[in-house]
Amino acid sequence: MKIRGLEVERLTDAYEGQWALILGASSGFGEAISIELARWGMNIFGVHLDRRATLPNVERIMEVIKSMGKQAVFFNINAADADKRRGALDEMEEILKREDSSIRVFVHSLAFASLKPFVGEGAQESITEIQMTMTMDVMAHTLVYWVQELVWRGMMGRDGRIFALTSSGSHRVWPSYGATSGAKAALESHIRQLALELAPLGITANAIKAGVTDTPALRKIPGHGRLMERAVEKNPMGRLTRPEDVAKAIAVLSHPNTYWMTGNVIAVDGGEDITG
Repeated sequence: MKIRGLEVERLTDAYEGQWALILGASSGFGEAISIELARWGMNIFGVHLDRRATLPNVERIMEVIKSMGKQAVFFNINAADADKRRGALDEMEEILKREDSSIRVFVHSLAFASLKPFVGEGAQESITEIQMTMTMDVMAHTLVYWVQELVWRGMMGRDGRIFALTSSGSHRVWPSYGATSGAKAALESHIRQLALELAPLGITANAIKAGVTDTPALRKIPGHGRLMERAVEKNPMGRLTRPEDVAKAIAVLSHPNTYWMTGNVIAVDGGEDITG
């Protein structure tokens, strides 16, 4: 493309042939982000945890990516398992070495939590220490562990982009959402710390605060129907956020020109959270 004799790079040229790593790639936000980044020209490493019944959807996602002429290498593992994480990264590292490439975009979109109240009618109806720890580990701390290995192994370098999916639950309350709310708040804190520590390496880290979105994870929350109704009522755009809304925003924010944006919690919610 030329403007008054100057060569101007097509927007998608900056993505062509590069790699993105998506945690939670088989549904909801992760699925939409994987497909959107592939549409912009990126190859996809996907990490997911699925049983046999939901594997056909994973195959469908991979076929969509491949139909765009991009590579789709998926790993059906527990992303919070240190040994499984290292094994998957070993395989990814080999692929990147063969192609003399690196991971440009890393997205943390894991949703696995206990949805019990802190103080129920009794011990059986209340969250346990193990459940609290598991929720925090999967939905917050795994971000740090994966980023550590990516940097230590040299798999992500200058101009890398890190995104973590958060929600208004980081600062708002909902029955039985306490453990997840705490994990989201920790996730945002982790993003700020990573932004500080990785800035000298030229790697940015931002949290994406999505609005209420009808995903498999949301439907596991008790009272999710009312939660969606309230979101529509107060959203200036008059509808729920969609996975594609978030995926398109992340694709744009992955461009090299966003190198000066880091340490933020960026709302992609149609204005939902500003109405209280």
